[in-house]
Amino acid sequence: MNAIETGDEAWSAAALQAAVDAAADSLRAHGAGVVATLLDNGAEWIVADRAIAAAGLVHLPLPAFFTPQQMLHALRSAGAGLLWTSAPWAAALAPLLGAVAARSTPHAVAASWLQAAWLDLPWAGEGMAMPPGTAKITFTSGSTGQPKGVCLSAASMAAVAQGIADATASLDLSRHLSALPYPVLLENIAGLMAPMERGATCIALPLAQVGLTGSSRFDPALLQAAVRAHVPHSLILLPQMLRAWTAWLRASGERAPASLRLVAVGGAAVGASLLEAARGLGLPAYEGYGLSEGASVQTLNLPGADRPGSAGRALPHARLRIAADGEIELGGALHLGYLGSDAPVPDWWPSGDLGEIDADGFLHVRGRKKQVLITAFGRNVSPEWVECELHAATVRGMPAVVQAVVFGDGEPSLSAVLWPLHQELPDAALQAAVDAANARLPDYAQVRHWVRSTHPFTAESGLATANGRPRREAIAERHAGTLRVTAAA
Repeated sequence: MNAIETGDEAWSAAALQAAVDAAADSLRAHGAGVVATLLDNGAEWIVADRAIAAAGLVHLPLPAFFTPQQMLHALRSAGAGLLWTSAPWAAALAPLLGAVAARSTPHAVAASWLQAAWLDLPWAGEGMAMPPGTAKITFTSGSTGQPKGVCLSAASMAAVAQGIADATASLDLSRHLSALPYPVLLENIAGLMAPMERGATCIALPLAQVGLTGSSRFDPALLQAAVRAHVPHSLILLPQMLRAWTAWLRASGERAPASLRLVAVGGAAVGASLLEAARGLGLPAYEGYGLSEGASVQTLNLPGADRPGSAGRALPHARLRIAADGEIELGGALHLGYLGSDAPVPDWWPSGDLGEIDADGFLHVRGRKKQVLITAFGRNVSPEWVECELHAATVRGMPAVVQAVVFGDGEPSLSAVLWPLHQELPDAALQAAVDAANARLPDYAQVRHWVRSTHPFTAESGLATANGRPRREAIAERHAGTLRVTAAA
């Protein structure tokens, strides 16, 4: 079995290890303590990740969907001494880096197959303090402000990868296709480290070949074609990708390729209605839950242990409990702390999410603790709950709302900002979707007023974080003239 397939070539485990060893030798000789990478999905990213670990250095993976300013913030904060990137990215970033640094010297790379540019950076040893034992820094974007660095140990990441491998062993997932960027921790650990732990083949295609561009532009037809061509057994998707693929399959009259055995979905709430629709079209979709502070995945539904609408049971490496105020707390494989913070990490990490664990051990996530709306009538409403119903609503068998954000804190009723599946959809179709969602909601959680968004919720529009989470305050401000709320949620 191949360790990696890139579409153009296949790599044996021995060939991969040889490339890793050569690159690790070059990294040791360079002397940088923190090595940043900015690369597309492919063999080179995998070699870089494993070589940095083998050399005992700290890896700072940069997502290509970060803005140049966010990249600069991450590089400086971490004290990165070397950037491993492609020649086009090196040329694009040179002016920005040159404005801060007097030098950006390319280094030769030991393995001739690599098409990399290595750039010296001036911040080696000058970054924020990081916890001892840090092996990887993943930057997560909040709803506002600069992204913050979560510091992870090799042991925590390995524990999560092993837990996922053990939990999915009976499914015989011997081929995994990566549809998310490797710098996203979910794909890095669950889509790369875990498959390699169980000896599976990792299919590492450029993201454009699986339909993903930037932080949020996705073409499900390209992913369908890639799955047909490369016959994977497993994928990891974000809910919006699953929603778009399901809608495309329904519209085209096609079914998902039969090779798929597990499509894990995480990053935001999914909803039982979407899972049912996806499965009806041959997508074996199962919802999970996790945080970067818990080194990625903590829970997952699986065939034979599945409760749609829940986030699944705890995986072998994870511990869960619910605090007195309903907040989900995590134990087990936790992060070491945040970059630049000396605050100790407690044994039980507060997730910021509200939820409950049912009698059979399935976790039900009820929304973000800070985002719970309290209406003027004193009713508590999770906006994610209402948003899931809006996403699930269909008009003539097709979804109408692809993105929704709900407001109403302190208001007598709820309002929403909607982005349609297709721009040509009339307002009447969106109203029909709202009506369908309201029919499944109690009166206090129904949407009484909505507006069509001026732009999609993307990082490019300023209405989402770099990893695709809606920026609620920015959305409220952008639509303040028509949205009937007095304050942002």
